[in-house]
Amino acid sequence: MKTCGALLVLLCCLADAQLRGDTISDNDITHQGHYGEAETREDEGDRTETAATVCNQQTCQPDIHTLLREMSALVAEQRVELRYTKTQMDAIEARLRASENKAETMENRLRANQAVNLNLTGSQVEKLWRDREERKVSFSTSVQSSGGGHNGPFSAKTTVIFRHVFTNIGNGYNASTGVFTAPVRGVYHFVLFLHGYGHQSGPVAASLRKNGEKVVSPYSWQTSGNMTPSNGASLLLEVGDVVYVQLWANAWFFDNINHHTTFSGHLLFPM
Repeated sequence: MKTCGALLVLLCCLADAQLRGDTISDNDITHQGHYGEAETREDEGDRTETAATVCNQQTCQPDIHTLLREMSALVAEQRVELRYTKTQMDAIEARLRASENKAETMENRLRANQAVNLNLTGSQVEKLWRDREERKVSFSTSVQSSGGGHNGPFSAKTTVIFRHVFTNIGNGYNASTGVFTAPVRGVYHFVLFLHGYGHQSGPVAASLRKNGEKVVSPYSWQTSGNMTPSNGASLLLEVGDVVYVQLWANAWFFDNINHHTTFSGHLLFPM
């Protein structure tokens, strides 16, 4: 079919040449024939190339769609990561702002405290110092400051006055009455030591009392020999509570310049 088409084109050219009176040589005819064949082959090549292009386009088309889908999925994944990163950055920024606010608050408090401290007057400083000193409480005493002898026995209970004062920090002990009055609320420890000689007439005994109530009692009774009973206790005292020593009725003790009989008290810690 392709050869027939080429011959038909050649015949048309010859007829046209004869009508114009042109002379065509055999070489021209031969050249024309070859040209027609070449043109035919070129047309066939174009059609083959076109078919191959169409085939390649049909083959590559699905690959392009696949690539587009993969790119879309990648873009969506990147968007999610960006949103997550933004959320993290917002959280970090919020924590930073909170830390800055906290630091600013602490700085303001420090400045306020410094301003308060700077505004303390001389009287306030004196009061603070006095309060500190009032929390130092300790006393230690004995009955006799000179001479010596027996105390008792008496027919009734009698408050013992320890007149010789070794220490009286805080001025809680009164050497005129023998009574200790708590200047601050706290836990105090008291110790009472007695000394005496054995006798059948009565014991060496006394009581440590808080606000009139008996707490502990050093006691000893024998017919001869030295006796040194002692006792003590830790007490929680309110401001104004009183502690003292009371000699039992018909009991007695001995003291002299060697200070055998003593009464002491100390503030362990304020409350």
